[in-house]
Amino acid sequence: MKLIALLKGKATPARTMLFAGTLFLLLSLARVLSDGGDLTSSQTMGTTLRVTCPILLAGLAGLWAERAGIVNIGIEGMMIFGTWFGGWGAWKYGPWVGLLLAIIAGSAGGLIHAFAVVQFNVNHVISGVAMNLFAFGAMRYMSELVYTAKIQGAGISQSPQQKWPIPRVNLPFLAGGDLFGWKTPDSLGWLERHKWFAISDLAGILRGIAFNVSLASLLVLTLVPISAWVLWRTRFGLRLRSSGEAPAAAESLGVKVTPLRYAAMAISGGFAGLGGGFLAIVSSSYYRQGQTANRGFIGLATNIAGNWRPVGVLASAALFGFAEALQLVGADSLPKLFLFLTFACGLGLLVSLLRRKMVPMINAVVAGGLFLWIYLAVNEVPEPLTKAAPYLMTLIVLTTASQRLRPPAFAGIPYRSGESH
Repeated sequence: MKLIALLKGKATPARTMLFAGTLFLLLSLARVLSDGGDLTSSQTMGTTLRVTCPILLAGLAGLWAERAGIVNIGIEGMMIFGTWFGGWGAWKYGPWVGLLLAIIAGSAGGLIHAFAVVQFNVNHVISGVAMNLFAFGAMRYMSELVYTAKIQGAGISQSPQQKWPIPRVNLPFLAGGDLFGWKTPDSLGWLERHKWFAISDLAGILRGIAFNVSLASLLVLTLVPISAWVLWRTRFGLRLRSSGEAPAAAESLGVKVTPLRYAAMAISGGFAGLGGGFLAIVSSSYYRQGQTANRGFIGLATNIAGNWRPVGVLASAALFGFAEALQLVGADSLPKLFLFLTFACGLGLLVSLLRRKMVPMINAVVAGGLFLWIYLAVNEVPEPLTKAAPYLMTLIVLTTASQRLRPPAFAGIPYRSGESH
């Protein structure tokens, strides 16, 4: 009875853990039944981490901005700033300086957007779109100025190779890393190779973030708990969130809304710039025009699907990264993903039955039937659909989660300091 009450109740940490554990077991079951070793392999999970990080940073950029009441459509442009300055900095001074310059460039873009929407009450969407267009043209012009024909490997659309890569590590005892010159056992790899139900799958997932992992990726992951702690456990975070929920009420209590919004946009732009720098320095080894590939907009979608919370943004970004990683590691694994989606729809149907919600129940039946038919009928997913799989996953998540989303009340609404609404 307690389990049923937990499923029917509101979102709590215990309920979230229950659903996460159930989805993991369903993924493991799908891997066993479909013989889809790549579904939970450490190679897939390592690729997932690499693909997820820029999306996660874009999502966190959107979260910080909207929690302060500003809709940041310009994340894509700020990521473009990050790719260019990150690639240039990594070429001239090394990758860590490149990442720092990417953060600074993104923050500058965020402050420009804040100046437009806070100081002049420009429509948030118009300002963001203008930022994206400006970033593309400005960085193209910078490439023409800086990267001449005399520089080897450079051109109008790309920078030279970075000086050296950011180090990658294998964690000792978990993934066979070295400890004072001694090569430790690869315990997770040993468990993964046995193909045991659940145990090997968990080992594969953990080894993906423990084997040959970039230090920059580990740094990005720490930003999730840091963001959660700052926004929900500090005075600064409480005041920042109040400026996105009820700015007039916050000002009546002495909160300075305008400086907080500028600070939030500097942080938001910094996250976006770091995401662009990650693409140029970690995912690649140089800046290339078009490198962001609309990840800024996907980041906005992960922020919405994650219900404007850091852990939710991480989960949504990981889902997108997982779908993209499957088509990068092996496109033949994608049909097996539909079996897992069928099981997930079955879980959604069960919850809908317990809650007696007719519309979600019908949606779960229709979607589950469609996914099952695709799994049984399709042996090889066409290449265009393979490339579209991550975006389809994002749409599915947004559609299924839309009924329980609660954005900040004043996000995107014009506000001048001293005005009451």
